Amino acid sequence: MSDPILQVQQLKTYFYLAEGIIPAVEEVSFDLSRGETLGLVGESGSGKSVTALSILRLVPDPPGKIVGGKILFEGRNLLELSEKEMRKIRGNRISMIFQEPMTSLNPVLTIGEQIAEGIVLHEKVGKKEAMNQAVEMLRKVEIPFPERRIREYPHQLSGGMRQRVMIAMALALRPAILIADEPTTALDVTIQRQILDLIRKLQEEIGMAVLLITHNLGIIAETAQRVVVMKGGRVVESADVFSLFEKPQHPYTQQLLAAVPRLGETKRWSKKRKESALSGQPLG
Repeated sequence: MSDPILQVQQLKTYFYLAEGIIPAVEEVSFDLSRGETLGLVGESGSGKSVTALSILRLVPDPPGKIVGGKILFEGRNLLELSEKEMRKIRGNRISMIFQEPMTSLNPVLTIGEQIAEGIVLHEKVGKKEAMNQAVEMLRKVEIPFPERRIREYPHQLSGGMRQRVMIAMALALRPAILIADEPTTALDVTIQRQILDLIRKLQEEIGMAVLLITHNLGIIAETAQRVVVMKGGRVVESADVFSLFEKPQHPYTQQLLAAVPRLGETKRWSKKRKESALSGQPLG
């Protein structure tokens, strides 16, 4: 593995509610290397998404607050940066694909306007040039007729197309890190495969690191090199993907794996897949 591009150290994020203090993330630590795909897994409510929002400092305040730890990106502690400095990082150096594209996309702006917005903001180019780049990004994510699609609105696209638009928005500025929070939620298995293959293809092209958040260990088995397992806001296990599937150490991980279908296991854990997991190189 190369030197980590992201280091999360003893991160604590709490929610202050009328009922009391909820420790959504409690002393979470992990590293992410350049070009690596790291899986962050656990059941709903385990703290995965709050961890991702904490990295980008997007936790709603109130009621949420990051109360401890460090988030080192390229050696800089993001928790010490001003909001102005964070805006230069969000969407530019670190991008995120959110769970539900229909609620994440603005329904009153065209697809082209939404992709171009970040390009204009960070690259200081005119709207015409930004729209040209938006067309190219739609072409990269394999959306047909991109010149026409940039003039359409989110409700005119299918779920799979909207997810591709989210990927185009996230990768328009060639980020160093992509956080993909349940990127295949509510998509059928065929579209899931297409979306995951697309992320992997663009990852290899750009050379970015990917933090893949999911409750689906089948997806992790096919895409990640290392895995961090969360439960109740804490990390309960961390390992390379092959070791985790072969010999899970924590009872919670064992329970998660017990629910994974075993069909095709021999093919999944081929020699090539094992070498990929142990070397940290993406599986081609």
